[in-house]
Amino acid sequence: MSNSLKDRQAESETPASRLAAIRARIDKAARAAGRDPREVTLVAVSKTFGAEDISPLIEAGQRVFGENRVQEAAAKWPALKAGHADIELHLIGPLQTNKLAQALSLFDAIHTLDRERLAAALVKARAEGARLPRLFIQVNTGEEPQKAGVAPREADAFIARCHDVHGLAIEGLMCIPPVDEEPALHFALLDKIARRNGLARLSMGMSGDFETAIALGATHVRIGSALFGSRS
Repeated sequence: MSNSLKDRQAESETPASRLAAIRARIDKAARAAGRDPREVTLVAVSKTFGAEDISPLIEAGQRVFGENRVQEAAAKWPALKAGHADIELHLIGPLQTNKLAQALSLFDAIHTLDRERLAAALVKARAEGARLPRLFIQVNTGEEPQKAGVAPREADAFIARCHDVHGLAIEGLMCIPPVDEEPALHFALLDKIARRNGLARLSMGMSGDFETAIALGATHVRIGSALFGSRS
């Protein structure tokens, strides 16, 4: 396909058409895996995009969005959510404890619980009357030093401490595979850890690999560029 044809096709796409195409692919992947497509939540990753990019997807019916940074979310989402009370906002980037109070006021789910200090801060906030969002533990399946997340060999113990010591309700696990490795291996590992710990939710899979993630049990797929286009 020539670059000019690709450009014309990109220009003809609308947020609604891109959303419909992704939903169709999710549906097909789930059915191919013998799963109900309703088990898979599309998290539209809107980090770095403004209200003018997000609003068309809201109007097209998308209701679950993901952000990486607390401050960026605080700047744009209160206004966006004002007319749509059913929107869910998920934090999919690292959370610093000094941003916790603000995060708890914004997010319905946090996918990046990854250390004892953050677990303790969540417990303290709950004791002070805060509503805790749904919680996922991030597992650094590739054990990459530049990435956050609990090492796979430490995941069982951390999950147990969150339950038994801190009394936190953990909904599931999240991972971001290394870019130069086969993602299926990491998705299978995350699923194995979740199963042996009785966790029902798996946040895994992005624009380039979400169909593989669905085949291996993903319940939440985090899709940005396929919906919004390339980030600057």
